[in-house]
Amino acid sequence: MSTKCFRKDKNLVTRSIAGETIIVPVRSGVSDLEYVYTLNEVGSRIWELLDEGTPVSRIVGAICAEYDVTPEQASQDIAEVLRSLEAATLIHPVGESER
Repeated sequence: MSTKCFRKDKNLVTRSIAGETIIVPVRSGVSDLEYVYTLNEVGSRIWELLDEGTPVSRIVGAICAEYDVTPEQASQDIAEVLRSLEAATLIHPVGESER
């Protein structure tokens, strides 16, 4: 499993509402409401784990412990979520020297 870590972009406003996380990028001091992202319960848990600088392998373990999912399926699903978050520039990979 991956020891890769990610960090959240610093130009975001997030709120948790009814088990979901709403993410709004802030550009030039203004919220860009054209791009609002919503994470479901599992996506919100992944987002929380990113706060802790958790390696992907530990995120997979945490999701498997908290939800009824196999490590293989969790790994695939988490990789997809992380790819989407990275493509939207909401997260960035962390280098070894930044951990």
